[in-house]
Amino acid sequence: MYKIGVIGDRGSILGFKAVGMEVFPCSNASEARKTLYRIAGEHYAIIYITENLCKDMGTEIDKYRDAGIPAIIPIPGMDGSCGIGMDNLKKAVEKAVGADILFGNE
Repeated sequence: MYKIGVIGDRGSILGFKAVGMEVFPCSNASEARKTLYRIAGEHYAIIYITENLCKDMGTEIDKYRDAGIPAIIPIPGMDGSCGIGMDNLKKAVEKAVGADILFGNE
């Protein structure tokens, strides 16, 4: 059975534990990289990572982008969003459709 994991700073991710997700507190991108590599091979279908850690893990996350499983999804942390999730959505739509139909007016 596949699992869902959440990587991020303790304050941002502990609430996910209450709804049955496995949480992996990390205080920096180096810890998050090690955790990502470890759990990516442990039957996790979805791995959420807080945006503050994602911004320093582009290469590692790109490695899994076309793999399908696990899906790596950036989420805002306690400090709010830094736009990584929205940028990823924009890139995915552009790749699928061939044009920026969501944010073309900006």
